[in-house]
Amino acid sequence: MKNVRSIPAIAALCSLAATVTAAAALMPQILDKPTRFSGACCIYTGAPALPVTLSMIEAGGGPSDFNTATLLKRLTGPLFGAELTKLTKQYGSRQVTQFVKTFEFVVADSLRIVKDDHVALPSAPSPNPSDGPALARALWSAGQTGEGFNVEVMLDRAVSHPIHVQVMKDIDAKYGVAVDAQYHAILTTAMKDLASAYHLQST
Repeated sequence: MKNVRSIPAIAALCSLAATVTAAAALMPQILDKPTRFSGACCIYTGAPALPVTLSMIEAGGGPSDFNTATLLKRLTGPLFGAELTKLTKQYGSRQVTQFVKTFEFVVADSLRIVKDDHVALPSAPSPNPSDGPALARALWSAGQTGEGFNVEVMLDRAVSHPIHVQVMKDIDAKYGVAVDAQYHAILTTAMKDLASAYHLQST
């Protein structure tokens, strides 16, 4: 009888140990908190990786002329046509066209907020914006949590969690929540496709 009563306590200890182990696996400044579009985990609370963000913007044509297709061509190189075809088949032409518009709005809105908040951008991008595979690796790395890739962590690292949240609110106001969710979904797929093409590992 004594052993029977101890079973719930043992189960509780095992559950606690599993929770502690999972939390310990997360990278520094990654919190196990729910996100709007990427499930139960995670958010990044540290400083943004602005050199990578600047590299992404420069690869897309620069702050004044950012173009989503230009960025994707840089990231994918000769695989651009195949990737565009795949995304179109998977999500539909209308949704991909909206994704392109939403991405451009995200960059413009983020730059506006950064300027309003007097956040200084770095003097030079890193990696080289002309090196598509290196930029893909840097963006993939920015989305790592310790338990795999999360697109919202990547966006947190790009501009900071508070700015990412504000940009999502601005997307909702301009295009609606469904478009916001679709933007995150297509971006996740595109990043995973890049990871597959360049044999990138999750951590």
